[in-house]
Amino acid sequence: MPPELTSRRPDPEQLLRQVEAEEQYLRRGRLKVFLGYASGVGKSLRMLDEARRRQERGEDVVVGATQSKVSPEVDALLRKMEVIPLRTLNGIPVMNVIAILERHPQVCVVDGLAYDNPAESLHAKRWQDVEELLASGISVLASVNLQHIEEVRKQVEELTGKHVTETVPMDFLKFAEEIEVVDAPPEMCLERASDVPPPDGNHPESSAISRQQSLSQLREMALLLAADIVDYQLVGYLRRHGVEELWGTHERILVWVTPNADAARMIASGRRNADRFQGELWAVYVSQPDLSPEEQEVLNKNLRYAREASARIEALDGEDQVDAVMRFAKSRGITQIFLGRATKENPWERLFGTDIDHLIEAGEWIDIRVFPQ
Repeated sequence: MPPELTSRRPDPEQLLRQVEAEEQYLRRGRLKVFLGYASGVGKSLRMLDEARRRQERGEDVVVGATQSKVSPEVDALLRKMEVIPLRTLNGIPVMNVIAILERHPQVCVVDGLAYDNPAESLHAKRWQDVEELLASGISVLASVNLQHIEEVRKQVEELTGKHVTETVPMDFLKFAEEIEVVDAPPEMCLERASDVPPPDGNHPESSAISRQQSLSQLREMALLLAADIVDYQLVGYLRRHGVEELWGTHERILVWVTPNADAARMIASGRRNADRFQGELWAVYVSQPDLSPEEQEVLNKNLRYAREASARIEALDGEDQVDAVMRFAKSRGITQIFLGRATKENPWERLFGTDIDHLIEAGEWIDIRVFPQ
């Protein structure tokens, strides 16, 4: 084992964070989410079937909320389980959180995470009700459709033409202990899915192909989203066991902002990657006193992009820009560097190499991602 790794020991603050994360994990209930990429894929049936199996294994299971209309198969499962009656507020049925907390089962089934609650409810959103159950130590089996996840809602709407207002934030879902994509083949969902435009009576064959393609894209989006959540689960596991601090798995992304390249795409990509791995995003630039007004305008625009992406901005000093960036990267434990590169090189660069060439040589231990400009 390299000596630099064996010499890295957690300091008291790191140990405290590790202990606190483990204690919080043990106190909370476990959340499993059944994700449907479209209506009609069978997520409610799959969720209740798991609840039935858990009940048969001896777990204390109740049903806290169901859809207003259910299939005969779902109704048959519900008849075998204890259902906590909904309560009515302003004429609207809502999950009875207080009754569930008083009953305090091991597991509660909640079908439909994205519902909004009426005024005078304990919480504005059903997913917030679920958060309270989890905080009290009750595990939850819950379901949600892809179109109701806030961060992908607009993308789904572009495919389906169906607008929804009730949503669940990704920040809630990413801390689920398990997520299961109910992965019915798209061709099996054509008749049941209401999330895609209905068949065109004038061109039924082409319409069916178009609907199947939309369902395939929705399925792919659901699988990618589930993969992101699995990444968050891994990071949470590493944090609880102190692995992140000891082995440097935490992603730290640096975007090198210059007055000669549009950094919008680099910063957007850096933000997505940092969010996916719960990492840090830095935007750095090397101070240059002799910039033209046009160059200063480009730099200011790039820094504005960085601020909008909540990146940590740092101005560096140094005559050798590559050296300044690498010194900063080493001091912050940067794992990835994003930078732009012009598609054309001048004769001087062909002869002596570009800043990118020098950066790659100096940063063997850092991933370098180049964005053509």
